Amino acid sequence: PFFCRFLTSKEQFHAYLRAGGEEKEEKEEKNEEEQVSSSQNEPPAKRVKAEELSQDGESQGNAGEEEKERPEKKRARGQNKSRPCMKPNCYEQSRLCPSVTQGCAGQCHFGPRCRFLHDVAEYLAGKPEDLGQSCVLFDTFGRCPYGVTCRFGRAHLGDGHQNLVNATLAQQWEGKLLVRNGLSKELQQQLRKRKFSFQKAEEFLRGLHRGKGGKATGVPTEVSNCTAPQEGLGGSSNSRGHEDAPSIPTLGPLTDEDITKLRPCEKKKLEIQGKLYLAPLTTCGNLPFRRICKRFGADVTCGEMAVCTNLLQGQSSEWALLKRHHTEDIFGVQGQHLEGAFPDTMTKCAELLNRTIDVDFVDINVGCPIDLVYKKGGGCALMTRSNKFEQIVRGMNSVLDVPLTVKIRTGVQEKVNVAHKIIPRIREWGASMVTLHGRSREQRYTRSADWEYIAECARVASPMPLFGNGDILSYEDANRAMQMGVSGIMIARQVPEGALIKPWLFTEIKEQRHWDISSSERFDILKDFTNYGLEHWGSDTQGVEKTRKFLLEWLSFLCRYIPVGLLEHLPQRINERPPYYLGRDYLETLMASQNVDDWIKISELLLGPVPPSFTFLPKHKANSYR
Repeated sequence: PFFCRFLTSKEQFHAYLRAGGEEKEEKEEKNEEEQVSSSQNEPPAKRVKAEELSQDGESQGNAGEEEKERPEKKRARGQNKSRPCMKPNCYEQSRLCPSVTQGCAGQCHFGPRCRFLHDVAEYLAGKPEDLGQSCVLFDTFGRCPYGVTCRFGRAHLGDGHQNLVNATLAQQWEGKLLVRNGLSKELQQQLRKRKFSFQKAEEFLRGLHRGKGGKATGVPTEVSNCTAPQEGLGGSSNSRGHEDAPSIPTLGPLTDEDITKLRPCEKKKLEIQGKLYLAPLTTCGNLPFRRICKRFGADVTCGEMAVCTNLLQGQSSEWALLKRHHTEDIFGVQGQHLEGAFPDTMTKCAELLNRTIDVDFVDINVGCPIDLVYKKGGGCALMTRSNKFEQIVRGMNSVLDVPLTVKIRTGVQEKVNVAHKIIPRIREWGASMVTLHGRSREQRYTRSADWEYIAECARVASPMPLFGNGDILSYEDANRAMQMGVSGIMIARQVPEGALIKPWLFTEIKEQRHWDISSSERFDILKDFTNYGLEHWGSDTQGVEKTRKFLLEWLSFLCRYIPVGLLEHLPQRINERPPYYLGRDYLETLMASQNVDDWIKISELLLGPVPPSFTFLPKHKANSYR
């Protein structure tokens, strides 16, 4: 659906980028000639042969024979599992001791055994060159905690390399908690030494094991009627049981809330009907990206999928996925078990999250199609293991004070839908909401989402809310989805959804318009992401390179966006690969490139030159085609 004047060939596209946009004027002058040549030079997969439409059957047969002679190119899909390790062994050859950065050099805990530098002058002699004149941390908060290690240090380093502080600005942020759900050292030690108490989870699991072989018939049920007496609230036998129970060490005074179990009707309600829900996105759904989407109108956000076993082991990298920015007013976390989805692990993890972090809901990922997860009984495999599925949902719901939601697919096999049979049972087990992705596991992210089936499941799920998910890239797609009777729509990841391709989709849906966003406006979005990344991961060398890595992963999806002003017919279809085209300016064309080197060039415009021997390969093969 492109206007013809923007179309070009692969060779001319890359030649234009190599020339830095200087050939644009020549192309416009020879527009007619290039239209003819582009049809001849365009790769077979990206053009329609004019001769096939005009010549007779004999010539069409010859063309068909030529096509058969060409070897078929294997379609790139899935993950780049064999990609090289791109994490450097060290970001700097000589690192400065954190005690020096924090202004307490004389209090280094390691003393003479410390392997880091304590001489600031020696560190600065080998430090890479600064990347800019202003530091986003200093400009925003009045103080940069990275001091001399900051790659924008000239903005806040005074005489004698003293770290300057803007007292007026720093006072405005004093005492404010900008990011919540961090992992404290005390909690990490408890988890590593297995001293964390899982009282509620163990109580549920004891009842589970008293059942017949741990089957669903032995799952403890909750009191659903709020007028019925609660267990342990009256009767001499119950009170005697509490006296015999072992005492649990506590911190501070006990309240009624600590010892009284909430009944289902007393739990916090998840009232998000009609809201726009940004789905949990692996790798790219990080906190800086969620801030971008929140700014454009996302109502509900969810952290990246976290592995329950890693959370229970106190791994800092896994707990970082649970962090919540103060602007995320409705926020949830998503958990999954990679090793068979055991009810005990999932239930204990739910109790851990319930007691240690601030969230509005917890989601179970039963829609993951990855082979590694599926073959071990997790993800989509739970849809065929109803007993395990029930134990997990009931167990997690019994220990949570916040609503529990479940994300599923239509089924495992392509033409065998089973979601309509499972959804009523999920409602009975205690889940507050279901999100249905309109594809099966075998379809992965190909084919179109089945919204007719999603509408059928929404009727079956009532009165429990059901959110639909799949193929939303414009406000027209969102309107059609809402007419299917769903409670809301989830805008998700790379191929099926448009949040990574165009995060301003939330604005388009709310304002009911197509936004012909310019390349400069899109570049400003990348600037904001870079600034948010430096705030989140740090402005030292390690933080800069982490920000670059996640920026490049996002750029591998952003290149699929086609500017509205170039399309003859709206809207863009999400599964259509765009042909090669020249944008309205050099930056717009650069952003359309599917070449890794061009993504790196964009990152250098924002974060300076890449380190020596820098390599990058996107996580998903389908995003790195050339």
